[in-house]
Amino acid sequence: MNSAIPLAERLRPKTLTDLVGQEHLSSPDSVLQKAITKGKVPSMILWGPPGVGKTTLANIISTTFNSAYYQLSAISSGVKELREVIEEAKSKPGAILFIDEIHRFNKGQQDALLGAVEKGIITLIGATTENPSFEVNSALLSRCQVFILKALDEKALHKLIHQAIEKDELFQGQTIEIKETAALFQLSGGDGRKLLNLLELSVEALIDIEKSGSPLVLTNDWVMEVAQTNIALYDKNGEQHYDIVSAFIKSIRGSDPNAAVYWLSRMIAGGEDVKFIARRMLIFSSEDIGNANPNAFLLANACFDAVTKIGYPESRIILSQCAIYLASSPKSNASYEAINHGLALVDKTGNLPVPLHLRNAPTKLMKDLSYGKDYQYSHWGENNFLEQEYLPDQIKNTALFQPQKNAREQEIKKFLNERWKGKYGY
Repeated sequence: MNSAIPLAERLRPKTLTDLVGQEHLSSPDSVLQKAITKGKVPSMILWGPPGVGKTTLANIISTTFNSAYYQLSAISSGVKELREVIEEAKSKPGAILFIDEIHRFNKGQQDALLGAVEKGIITLIGATTENPSFEVNSALLSRCQVFILKALDEKALHKLIHQAIEKDELFQGQTIEIKETAALFQLSGGDGRKLLNLLELSVEALIDIEKSGSPLVLTNDWVMEVAQTNIALYDKNGEQHYDIVSAFIKSIRGSDPNAAVYWLSRMIAGGEDVKFIARRMLIFSSEDIGNANPNAFLLANACFDAVTKIGYPESRIILSQCAIYLASSPKSNASYEAINHGLALVDKTGNLPVPLHLRNAPTKLMKDLSYGKDYQYSHWGENNFLEQEYLPDQIKNTALFQPQKNAREQEIKKFLNERWKGKYGY
């Protein structure tokens, strides 16, 4: 055994049945397992968070079919490398090309793949942490089957820990007691690779300080201490992808522009996808600011458009401007809460009938059935308003939107109070 190889790599599954936590793909009745049994798998996109088995799955498929196997990373490979692989694959029927982080390929690079996939020169397996509907060309996506991999739950993470202790040579001859798992699970965040690497670091650190033959007891405090000592600035391969962006968004939500720019800098220095950062800020502008400052959404949308056209390094300035503006803006999640309450109400009450006066009446029959009868056209009223009921009777007077205590939404509250005279509790 080469101890320089990380534990996660040493324990990488060799067969589909060994894959932990993705039973919807590995079970005998799964679409993927049936395709493998039949001896032909389609080109596919594997979509899921880091450390859940995307690369492993590609390796298993290539080994199962004993095919020529090529692996490229969209972070470091361009059209030149891609064309070289495709040219070589022409003489190797059944060749499989695995492209990690395929969402980082631009349109030209993805177009270069399209012909090879269509002609069957290669079977493409693309891995992505981003929604392929947004990041993979529609023409290429239509020729691939999308398989979704899930973050590992506690049951799967427990299984990985026990497999490591039982099977890996590093742990042979050691008495290991996993006294607590909360820190391991929290820090790994459903990422199996991160869990195993942290487990290895924690055990190695205990071996260094304990007497030979002494039990190695892993506690939450010990795991946290080891993690804080060994944690990297930013892993360009995605290990801390979600941790860093979480800190970034929470800093903006907390109205701290300095922390926001720091975490933004960490992402930029780590090579994070410029569109991913801009997209997160665009979502934030509606979810966490909304009508407290509607201009935030406009600026975030303009930021997304601009960085898509410009790219690094100049786009760093635009990202910084937007992050500072969002962090310095008044906050409200009233729109976010309103739609969540609305969906919960729909789930609870089902398909309530539309009140007759609000129904469309394009035919005589519908008019005879009173569709649209007694509807009052708002613009006929003073200040373009006429009071009438717009909700089904079963849920009338239900307030889903609650203005929050910021200047803009207090103006909205005043406007609604003047119109509805306290009907919704404003």
